[in-house]
Amino acid sequence: MISRLTARRYIFSIRAALRALSWWFWLVTTALLLILLLNTWVVNVAKPYTYFSIDALPARNAGLVLGTSKGLQGGGDNLYFKYRMEATARLFKTGKVKYLILSGNNDSEYYNEPQDMQKALLALGIPADAMIPDFSGKRTYDSILRAKYLFKENSITIISQNFHTARALYIAHEEGLDAVAFAAQDVPEDYSYYTLAREYLARVKAILDVHLLRPEADITFNEELRK
Repeated sequence: MISRLTARRYIFSIRAALRALSWWFWLVTTALLLILLLNTWVVNVAKPYTYFSIDALPARNAGLVLGTSKGLQGGGDNLYFKYRMEATARLFKTGKVKYLILSGNNDSEYYNEPQDMQKALLALGIPADAMIPDFSGKRTYDSILRAKYLFKENSITIISQNFHTARALYIAHEEGLDAVAFAAQDVPEDYSYYTLAREYLARVKAILDVHLLRPEADITFNEELRK
């Protein structure tokens, strides 16, 4: 039989474990609620400046096209990329933007988002002299700051999917830009749960970057832009 002392120790251990579990439960719950509140804040700030209709979209001098990978890791075309390029082509052809800044990551000669965007847009009938590849748009934050300080554009149209433009618009308005966004055709919700989940955290990071961290962005010309 279990002694009274052993039973008390067992009960104490259970109570301690329950208290620890309760503490972690409330910590995780609070963190999730904070993430949801901050995401709601970003989305609500961006909503009045997000357009889904080309006819309603105000004209701007520059269109800032935010990069993404051309293909999927498992093979096949990335619909985010495809729909984003199609939306960009429509905006240019209808005169909603006069030229395009193609801002994305360029990790190596084998991965070059601006170059992929340029090739896709050329195939869609956009003239080469209407596009400026920005090879140092490694993050949305960098793309926005480079549009303002490097390309000297204070009035821009951001082009991406709706889930992404909310964060981009939030950063742009906090940085003092007169920015609107055109939401490219979205993809089915089950297309990439990882992308959507990551965006929840990316919006929180954007708030921290703008209001607290203020990371240094590369706003210098790179050699590709000098050519």
